[in-house]
Order: sequence, then structure tokens, then C-alpha cells
Amino acid sequence: MPQYWWVNHNQTARQEVEGQYLWSPKTESNGARSEFYRNMRRASPGDVVLSFSRQAIRYVGRVTEFAFTAPKPEEFGQIGLNWSAEGWLLPVYWVPLDPSVQPRSIIGRLGPLLPDRYSPIHPISGNGNQKAYLAPISEPVFDLIVESSSFSQWALRQGGANSMTYPMVNDLLEDVVETAVLSDMTLDVTVKAAVIEARRGQGRFRENVMAREPACRLTGVTNPTLLIASHVKPWRLCSTADERLDAMNGLMLTPDADLLFDRGFISFGDDGEVMVSPRVQRHDLDRLGFHNLAADRFGVSEAPMPWITDRSPEQQRSYMAYHRDQVFIS
Repeated sequence: MPQYWWVNHNQTARQEVEGQYLWSPKTESNGARSEFYRNMRRASPGDVVLSFSRQAIRYVGRVTEFAFTAPKPEEFGQIGLNWSAEGWLLPVYWVPLDPSVQPRSIIGRLGPLLPDRYSPIHPISGNGNQKAYLAPISEPVFDLIVESSSFSQWALRQGGANSMTYPMVNDLLEDVVETAVLSDMTLDVTVKAAVIEARRGQGRFRENVMAREPACRLTGVTNPTLLIASHVKPWRLCSTADERLDAMNGLMLTPDADLLFDRGFISFGDDGEVMVSPRVQRHDLDRLGFHNLAADRFGVSEAPMPWITDRSPEQQRSYMAYHRDQVFIS
């Protein structure tokens, strides 16, 4: 069943609807955690979102990807000058709600249905609550909002195939980083070449990781042609060339394991524990051949293949902690 969400984005609604996404900082400007920003990582593909701006619900959206780290969109311009430069980007496919709905006009019916904590609007006035961004709502709230309006349910279900995806955005952002690397006058030509090769898990980075860890951390596969040199802290999010080339910032993984790790569906504890995202379906793990992951995650006794994983070396633990905190989908 989908979750239902309500987003207050008066300042950025036009940019986010046109761009088919939501974006938020990761924390408040003072560094404090925000439940509304943490909800960006709690949203899942297929969830439904109501867009509230200028005192009305004007769009209905469907989440198409899990949120991932991305810089503040350039199209925001001078909006949110106190926001951090890095935050969560959540791809959402939007369709118009016609006619739009003003919550204050139905607040007598709507107010009692709103959550007691972290409500997106005031249950009496219908005004947006300060600092509220993405907030969970119940299905009855959604039904009440849309009961007198219409939106294309077909478009909402089917649309978004050509909207932004993690691989597409990741490639665009990595292109920006690569351009910056090539123009960095503090790096010599050899280092620049090595850093660019490392973007795709090749060159010096692959050699260094393979020398340290010649088998897939997850499956134990040792055939080099079946292994990818994967960054623990993603290449585009590294702050220096040294981080991008550091063998301790790498794992050798089979392609399927690399995809699961890169998208945050699995991670590793320092003791070697394989962490599996609760948002991964058991049947998907089964179909990928990771029966033992499904067994561990869902309490199934059958584990037809041995699971091989090693403790993280001391020098790798800061990278792995970053992955668990910023990439792993909990």
C-alpha cells in the first residue's frame, strides 16, 4: 500500500513541479535534525504526494525513486540562501488537481483528520505550519482533498518513465564534478587521469582495491571479469582526489551486489554484518539470487548458499559509516 504525503513548498513549488522532484536540505540551518526533511528518505516509489502552495493543493504527485543526495537545484536561485548546498532530492511525477482545493475552505472536516504531531497545516486556521515541508498524512485526508476535484489517475500511475532517475541525475552530477577535476590547477595531469578513471571504477583505483580485496565482499566471487570496483563513499560526493583514489574507499562487488550497494539497498556493519534495507522486497532478493539475504532479512531458515563477508578494516570504517548514514535506505 502506498504512503500518503503532503508537501508545503510555497517558495519552490514552480521549480519542483516543473522539474518533477522535491528537494530539501538534510538538516535545519543550525544543524538540527528535521522530521520533515527525514521524511524525504522515508518516502518510497509509488507513494502519493499532495502539493500545497499559495494556500491551495494544486498538484498530486507519485514518488518515482528513493531520495538521494544532490546539490541544491540551480533553478532555486536566491531562494533559501540559508539552506545548505547539499540535500535530499526525491523524484516525483506531478499531475494537476482540477480544480485546486483550498484546505481552509474544508478545515472543519479536514482538521480532525490531521496528525497530532508534525501536521503540515494548522487544524483550525488551515494555514501552513512553519518549518513544515514533507509530512505524512492518512488516506482519509487524501480522499477528502481530492473528492471534489479530479486528476488523471492513469497519468499518475503511468507517467514518470522519462522523468529524472537516480542514474540520470548521478551521471549529470558526476559530469559536473569531472569538469571541476579537469580544471583543478592543484592536480597534475596524472592524478586527474586517475581520478577520472576512478569515476567508472577503473585504472589505479581498481588496481588498488583489487590488491587489497580480490573478492566480492558480499558473494566471495573472485573472477576479476565479474567484479566492479565500487566506491563506498560515492565518487561524486568525495571532497578530494585522495578520497576518490583511496583503496579503503572501495569494495570489489559483483554487478548485482554493486547495484544494491550503490543505491543503498545493502550496507555493511564494521563487524561484517550485512545490512539489508527494509524497503527491499524478499521476492526481489530471491530473483536476484540473494536467497540468504532474504533469509536473514525475513527470518526464513533456508539459506542455500554461504554468505561471505569480512570485517571492515579500521581505515575503511569512516567511509562505511558515511555509506550507512547517507546512502543506506533504512
